[in-house]
Amino acid sequence: MYDAMNTNNSRAQKYLSIMALGFAGGSIYLIPFIRYVFYTWQADAMMITNQQLGILSTMYAIGNTLLYIPGGIVSDKFSTKKCLLFSLMSTTVLTFMFAMRVNSYSLALVIWLLFAFTTTFLFWCALMKTIRMLGSESEQGFLFGLYYMGNGLSGALINTIALKFTSEGASAVSNFKVGVYVYGASTLVAFILIFFFVKDTRGSEEAEDEKFRFNQVGALLRNPALWLFSAIVFTGYALFSSASYLTPYLTDVVGLSPTQSGYLSIVRSYIFYIFSPISGIIADKVFKSTSKWFMLLYVILTLLYIGIILIPSSVSSGFIGLYSLLPGLFGLALYGIIFSVASEAKIPVALMGTAVGIVSIVGYSSDFFAPALFGRWIDNAEKAGSLTLGYNKIFIFLAICCIVGLVASALIFRNTKRKAKEC
Repeated sequence: MYDAMNTNNSRAQKYLSIMALGFAGGSIYLIPFIRYVFYTWQADAMMITNQQLGILSTMYAIGNTLLYIPGGIVSDKFSTKKCLLFSLMSTTVLTFMFAMRVNSYSLALVIWLLFAFTTTFLFWCALMKTIRMLGSESEQGFLFGLYYMGNGLSGALINTIALKFTSEGASAVSNFKVGVYVYGASTLVAFILIFFFVKDTRGSEEAEDEKFRFNQVGALLRNPALWLFSAIVFTGYALFSSASYLTPYLTDVVGLSPTQSGYLSIVRSYIFYIFSPISGIIADKVFKSTSKWFMLLYVILTLLYIGIILIPSSVSSGFIGLYSLLPGLFGLALYGIIFSVASEAKIPVALMGTAVGIVSIVGYSSDFFAPALFGRWIDNAEKAGSLTLGYNKIFIFLAICCIVGLVASALIFRNTKRKAKEC
């Protein structure tokens, strides 16, 4: 009976930890990506152009790119819990600083660069390592799926609260400030949850052969599968992150209110995370191949983005709003399990940490150029008197990303079948 009680306590601790980590992951990235939900309010409150708004994301991306691999080393050498706690508290402080000076664009540029330090360098790899250490290898898919579900639902809850309060303000500035303060409060709550429910771990206690080594990078860089893996992450993330432009599209072109498009954005960007575990089951049990499932998802997403361009102007705004949920649904079905294709790409387990660091640099590089580029397209289209043209360019870009991802997935699937025949 004592062993059974220990087992139950261990299981309860594991799920409490996952819940805390899910809330932390669902809250800490809200502020650097606040444009996902508050795009129009942010631009109005800060009195900046679409391109300037995009440059904030570019600053964040620059910092992230420089810090992915060093962050992995830090999470190996120090307590992951302490990394998470410091990240959440420092992000909270920066968020409140921004809320007090939302009209200072120069300060915002500095803060967005510092967000890379607090949310990527000290948080991302420590988060992934903590989740992995919670269970055995046979539980990894379920634990990561559970984490992403908690991540999405937490983000949806926080954004719903933020939208509820921001819709009651008298001006764009006051509305936006309230939303930022809600985000700051959420990371403070996450700090408390991690402090009480996540056990302390130290990367230095791991086996020597599981640690990051610089001399492994060369062999990994010469592996073609790494670059196919990177292409899939790049396109999958581009589709996920750029779906945020459906929010201003619905407001500026279709005619929905900022509140209506904001609620749809919450569904697209967060609630649909509950389908990530289902997507994993489809890949494993139905298609028995992640890359094969990805091929179908990329085809569906290509058709959906082309479909947005072809929708007649006579179609009701309500229908277009509902249609905009479909790219979010299938995009998150893809992005929610995107790193699971690593095993099918035959990335060695011993090099997985290094591979994730390199793939993250390539995979998230769209943040370098896409927000600023898309913002310029929108600004230029607005000056030309045709906002629709600017958004259509974005949708064409995303359709091209789908085709690139389709090719990369097909190559991985072909290589997997060939190696299976050789065995």
